[in-house]
Amino acid sequence: MKYEVEKYREELKALNETIWEAAELKFEEVRSMKAMTDLLKGHGFSVETGTGGIPTAFRAVYGSGSPVIGLLAEYDALDGLSQKAGKLEKAPRPKTTHGHGCGHNLLGTGVAAAALDLKDYLERRPGAGTVVVYGCPAEEGGSGKTIMAGAGVFDELDAALTWHPCTINASMGCSMLANCQAYFKFYGLASHAGNAPQKGRSALDAVELMDVGVNFLREHMEMTDRIHYAVLNTGGTSPNVVQEYAEVLYLVRSRTNEGVKELYERVCDVARGAALMTDTRVEIEFDKACSNVVPNGVLGKMAYDIMVRLGPPEYTKEEREYVKAYHELVGREAVLHDDGAVPPYDMEVRKQLVADHPMADFVLPYKLLTSTGTGSSDMGDVSQIVPLIQIETACFTQGAQPHSWLWVTQGTSSYALKGVFYAGQTLSELAKELMEKPELLQAAKEEQKKKMGGKSYVCPIPEGEGPLKRLLKKGESHERV
Repeated sequence: MKYEVEKYREELKALNETIWEAAELKFEEVRSMKAMTDLLKGHGFSVETGTGGIPTAFRAVYGSGSPVIGLLAEYDALDGLSQKAGKLEKAPRPKTTHGHGCGHNLLGTGVAAAALDLKDYLERRPGAGTVVVYGCPAEEGGSGKTIMAGAGVFDELDAALTWHPCTINASMGCSMLANCQAYFKFYGLASHAGNAPQKGRSALDAVELMDVGVNFLREHMEMTDRIHYAVLNTGGTSPNVVQEYAEVLYLVRSRTNEGVKELYERVCDVARGAALMTDTRVEIEFDKACSNVVPNGVLGKMAYDIMVRLGPPEYTKEEREYVKAYHELVGREAVLHDDGAVPPYDMEVRKQLVADHPMADFVLPYKLLTSTGTGSSDMGDVSQIVPLIQIETACFTQGAQPHSWLWVTQGTSSYALKGVFYAGQTLSELAKELMEKPELLQAAKEEQKKKMGGKSYVCPIPEGEGPLKRLLKKGESHERV
């Protein structure tokens, strides 16, 4: 047994398979949350649900005293990625379109592993500290942690620890982009497109003009900024009817919350201009947002040192054959150019490491980067409140892309589960060091405070707006923390 958390192997394996099979979308993670909370309750954690006003969020506590260390768990899936387990070809599961294409089944399980190991540690050291596991729904498109942060859920913490399954072992040392998302709903006037086109006002024209305008806007924004869109409603399938309604969803990213706000307003102006050009009306509905990640070098280096000390997993002959089969499927070039979720630095070093270690049994050298990763995560909101670190461990074969059926199909393998144990043990050891070495925790706090420049956290979702507003409209009852 390489890692202490492996003594809970069977319970953790069952938890992972339950969440993978449930594959529930944002804010619908009822079975997944229950599986997590049942396990933690069974090991003595005090559990409450409905945290931050979200029905599928929870808070589970063990221990007493300071410091208070948070473990951030996720368990939501994605639509359009239904896939059977352990396949070398695309094979959707019957009766569902959902799949864990970002590995959040593993993420939640790894956090549970860390929590159980910390429970054993704190049993032997009453009063040494408190561990709080947060069940954070809807990372995919719902910004669950942002909602929870806005409700003050994380204010009790001294530090927050999390991880993400990946194709590589690393301690992340970079920022990630802030973002916001909004629906643009255009209202026109229907008419007969042949007999009376002059009487119609096309909402679809407005959507298309908005898309064109935003494409021109791309030339005049920061190089790290991103704008994505999806047309949700084109106004019907009859070309002989002037479309009276059309809708498009936009996601806007920038390096900071302030940058997102400025870019978002420019996108809104383009939408208003499209409405003016087509004599239609536009309604803008704010959907969600999350903040940029504040990286913490103290925690990042601590996590890296622990990952090196523990060492990556040891693999069986069968697991090596498993990895080889998937590498042959995606091809050598895809394998060699896999950079995980870490911004591409020292790519020649990384390519050589990948070539020498096809099982990804190495830890990427740690660097605190000034460059920004171009993805986003709602853990950014937590990082603006307390020091936070995210690590990655190899749970998927190199060359397999996130948000694809390849991640879904590998999500219950023994290879993936070994990455879970590695992550869980690393997070647990990091929490123990923070409890035993208050000077390191204080240094992490001072770094976080300095990088925030004296600013306090401000939730980027306007009060009364966002995903929780739509949940409340459904008549859900919520228990607030």
